[in-house]
Amino acid sequence: MKIRSHYLGLVLVVCFTGRIAAAQTIDEKLEAMMKEQPTVGLSVAAVKDGKLIYTHSFGYKNLETKTPLSDNDIFRIASISKSFTSVGLMQMIQKKKISLDDDVSALAGFRIRNPRFPDKVITLRMVLSHTSSINDRQGYFDLVAINPDKNPDWAKCYNDYEPGSAYEYCNYNYNIAGAILERVSGERFDHYIAGHILKPLGISGGFNVNDLDPSRFALIYDYNRETARFILSPAAYAPRKKEISEYEMGFTTPVFSPAGGLKISAGDLAQYMMMHMKNGKQNGKRIIAKKNAKLIRTPLSAKEHYGLGLLLNPDLIPGVNMYGHTGGAYGLTSLMFFEPEKKFGFVAISNGNAPSYSSGRKAIKIMYEEFIRARAD
Repeated sequence: MKIRSHYLGLVLVVCFTGRIAAAQTIDEKLEAMMKEQPTVGLSVAAVKDGKLIYTHSFGYKNLETKTPLSDNDIFRIASISKSFTSVGLMQMIQKKKISLDDDVSALAGFRIRNPRFPDKVITLRMVLSHTSSINDRQGYFDLVAINPDKNPDWAKCYNDYEPGSAYEYCNYNYNIAGAILERVSGERFDHYIAGHILKPLGISGGFNVNDLDPSRFALIYDYNRETARFILSPAAYAPRKKEISEYEMGFTTPVFSPAGGLKISAGDLAQYMMMHMKNGKQNGKRIIAKKNAKLIRTPLSAKEHYGLGLLLNPDLIPGVNMYGHTGGAYGLTSLMFFEPEKKFGFVAISNGNAPSYSSGRKAIKIMYEEFIRARAD
């Protein structure tokens, strides 16, 4: 059901009038915010009491043609994608095919060891929590760089601290995790996520560009500060058909970017977010067990507050602990954050803004003030 700038479930005329007025107010506030800083387009969604109450899109999906952005348009959401990879692995854990403390060398099919600490096992828990001591310095778009049998410089993929002892955010961790999901499940990564997460939730999107309707893509733009102009980033939706035709299960998985390659709309991302808010269940479908849903968002690093695919953000809204993730790539920025106890959450995705994340952060604060704080006063 399409929702655009309106509340859901209106019953009384008084409620109807008040809620529409509120929606108009929020539209005006978000439009005013968009004018304050360079922004191509912005899609937002708000959830309250476990229900989607507001979605709206502002600006353009195509800056050159001035095509307006719509709620139906999809974005590459970058690193929020990591949580989908984590959910898939949690499903494998529930089936007792793997555990968080398994050696990733055994799971990945080649030796993954920090050469400075060769006897220290790097576990799946370390990979998902970014405490593996692996880094992105050799790149992360294939599994060749870290494989000792394929790259003589593989040792450069590791930091100089002991695995499990420190945190460093690393995309490579999640591309490795995606390959492990393939090997354990026996399904190609993009197919697995579609069949076991997206479809059960009744939402569209996916990791494979070629399975999606290109007319729905919100084009992504990077901001050039020197020229003060937005530059199109066509690589964001590269089809990579040649790589897919030569696909090797459990090894060329980074073609789909388990670390950041999901394409989805703000409204559908909000549906997925509600699954996390409701501890693994949404629309009557149990996606992961309650304890695992909580585990994904429970911080394992004291300073960074990162869990196993989601993080705790105590600063987005002062005085409120929000759980979720951000994403940034090619000029796009995305935010998905929720408060599970009070049952509210927000999604904000921009296909080009400057400075980075500014539009999304401000949009979430505006929605919080309008839908949550104002209603509590």
